[in-house]
Amino acid sequence: MKYTRFASLILILLYGCSNGYHKFESQYALPSSVPDYGNLEYWAAHPYKKDPSDSIPRPLRKMYLADSSIDIFFIHPTTYTDNARPFGWNAPIENAALAAKTDYSTILYQASIFNASGRIFAPRYRQANLGAYFPVTAADTVAALQAFEIAYADVKAAFSYYLSHYNNGRPIIIATHSQGTTHGKRLVKEFFDGTALQKKLVAAYLVGIPVEKNWFTQLKACETANETGCILSWRTFKEGYKPDYVLHEKVPAIVTNPLTWSRTDTIAPRKINMGSVVTGFNSLVKKVAEANNAGGVIWTPKPRFFGNIFFTTKNYHIGDYNLYYLSVRENVKERIKAYKNGSPD
Repeated sequence: MKYTRFASLILILLYGCSNGYHKFESQYALPSSVPDYGNLEYWAAHPYKKDPSDSIPRPLRKMYLADSSIDIFFIHPTTYTDNARPFGWNAPIENAALAAKTDYSTILYQASIFNASGRIFAPRYRQANLGAYFPVTAADTVAALQAFEIAYADVKAAFSYYLSHYNNGRPIIIATHSQGTTHGKRLVKEFFDGTALQKKLVAAYLVGIPVEKNWFTQLKACETANETGCILSWRTFKEGYKPDYVLHEKVPAIVTNPLTWSRTDTIAPRKINMGSVVTGFNSLVKKVAEANNAGGVIWTPKPRFFGNIFFTTKNYHIGDYNLYYLSVRENVKERIKAYKNGSPD
């Protein structure tokens, strides 16, 4: 599958050695195939344990100042990517290899963006296999939909447990990517859109999957860099490229520029991109990518970093956060400050 080959390549570029997580497998002991969110082992990130989301890129450590008054609920993307689906349509939550892969890829490289802004909660869940996005037969379609339902049921159970046992009235940021956004859209609609909890939503970063402009009833897309209680979303591609599935989308998607934080058609040059994490977690590379809101997606010319000669794909999906790592990190702080100050925008 072309998507899987792309994912393997980009993981090497963005996440370092693609199989380096194997050395961490022995640290996992998840006893059951059904998640128990009262057990910290079923959380990939949790403030009551040390985990990769606590990591800080070396150039940012001197300016690190944690804030424990805000909670971030992070829903990770697909890490069960095997074409053969060795475990069926849903990943076994107790599998140590998948747990390690999740923690030392997306939790380290994406969830860590938010660790200066609050407490991070990221549940493990019985994620759908990557192939669920690409069903071939009618039977595959039925199985894929069921796989997503199983995955969402876990995410919903984790969030409900979090609300009951850990939130204690704190403001909340929802942050998601890819399959995480497939579930995050539903979660935000069910728990925040037009409910009493909406007042506790600082912002929802729903990235990598289209979020239709009419998906929510009360919640709106963010218009400025410090607006709160709103939705942010983007998908990143090489300048000039739109895959067929984007061209055939019937409802326009929310598009937020991850450098200017505007929703209008803007071009943000790479010179204002002050930090991407693309070649190793402890290397913060400046001016890697620009951001051009181009009618449904974000475009950038080919990212500039050492090794990009091997970077031939036009789909920058897995880099949606990492190409704009420092920009997102700082924007989260800005929105939290506005929320605490009671600013409507």
